[in-house]
Amino acid sequence: MALMASTRREADEQSLPLALYVLVPVLALGIQSLASLHFPPFAMLDLPLLVVIYFAITRRNPVASTIGGALMGVAQDALTRQPLGVFGICKAVIGYVAGSLGVRIDTENHGMRLLLTFFFVLLHNGIDWALVRHLLAEPMAWNWVREPIRAGVNALVGAVIYALLDLAKSRD
Repeated sequence: MALMASTRREADEQSLPLALYVLVPVLALGIQSLASLHFPPFAMLDLPLLVVIYFAITRRNPVASTIGGALMGVAQDALTRQPLGVFGICKAVIGYVAGSLGVRIDTENHGMRLLLTFFFVLLHNGIDWALVRHLLAEPMAWNWVREPIRAGVNALVGAVIYALLDLAKSRD
């Protein structure tokens, strides 16, 4: 008869309605593909990445987060001109790292989420650059000014999205 939770995952177990686990990724993919096509500055945002980060840090399950990130990335690759699998690899790595960190640190703090999202967007872009440039041998420039700005914009938008998704959580 244990009165205490054995892990942080059990202690902080919160769940979103099942429909949100399907609707939020589909909406993020749809908005990302349509908005960046018709409004090029919107391409600075990576909504599917923000969804992967949110689900990974809140569910605190590295395996499920890796699979979710890979599926989201491959779906995003299918909707873009990117070679199939590049975003799948990037988002799978981010899902694993975010899921692992979600177990070890307090990810309910909005400031921590902001910093983590900034870091994860930079890491995602770095992995993307390394894969395209070195593995596929295609030219891809890295802009030291643009990437931190892009990460900051994604972190700020992510903080707003995370707060909205937190409203749908139900505590057991």
